[in-house]
Amino acid sequence: MKRALIGFLVLAVLAYIGFPLAVAQYQSASLDPAFFESAIVAFEEGDRESPPEPGGIIFVGSSSIRFWDTLEADMAPLPAVERGFGGAHMAHVLYNADRIILPYAPQAVVVYAGDNDLAKGSGKTAEDVTRDFQQLVTQLRAAQPGLPIYFITIKPSTLRWDRWPEMDRANRQIAALAQSDPHLSILDIATPMLGPTGQEPRSELFALDGLHLSDAGYQMWTEVVRAQLMKDWATENIGEQSSGMLKTSEHAEPQ
Repeated sequence: MKRALIGFLVLAVLAYIGFPLAVAQYQSASLDPAFFESAIVAFEEGDRESPPEPGGIIFVGSSSIRFWDTLEADMAPLPAVERGFGGAHMAHVLYNADRIILPYAPQAVVVYAGDNDLAKGSGKTAEDVTRDFQQLVTQLRAAQPGLPIYFITIKPSTLRWDRWPEMDRANRQIAALAQSDPHLSILDIATPMLGPTGQEPRSELFALDGLHLSDAGYQMWTEVVRAQLMKDWATENIGEQSSGMLKTSEHAEPQ
């Protein structure tokens, strides 16, 4: 019994030491822009078998997009195409834009990234996220001038609450960009995800890990995102490239 107890304690200590080390190694490796190559190849292979119709709305970003299993149904009748992958940073979205965004000739792009960029230990700042997003906008517009782009604000989560000030700063910087860009819009999901006092996230919007969204969380995101897209893109124009494409939305800075 004593040996078993000692063995258990040793394993517990190794796990305690090893988990942070594993996280640090993952964070370091994930800084490589090509880190999610296998996920991108999987998208390309799937597209060869069943290519999406051109002219849809591409939702791209990290796991909050990847795990949005009801996205197409939630956005109907808008033609949503989900292209979320792993723990993507904004830099990964930028690096792979010519493979998972531009080939679809989208009428609009919805981006959610920056959450993983600003996780504890990443070494990145709000300025890094804003710079990478700005470069993404430039790259997409070079191929499709005037392309409407939406930024879903970085969410406040219980797991990363200590990083919220930096995430909020990134949200505000990108909101400032939208003020001078009539085709860049902010989808503010951050404000309604905070409790009444604004001092903590609403726990019911999260899964058990305190990071990913619960069904209630996705329902709330749907209400915000779909309402703005439907407002900007009249239902009768779905599937047609009108001269105005998506109408410009109001650019309210996140609170």
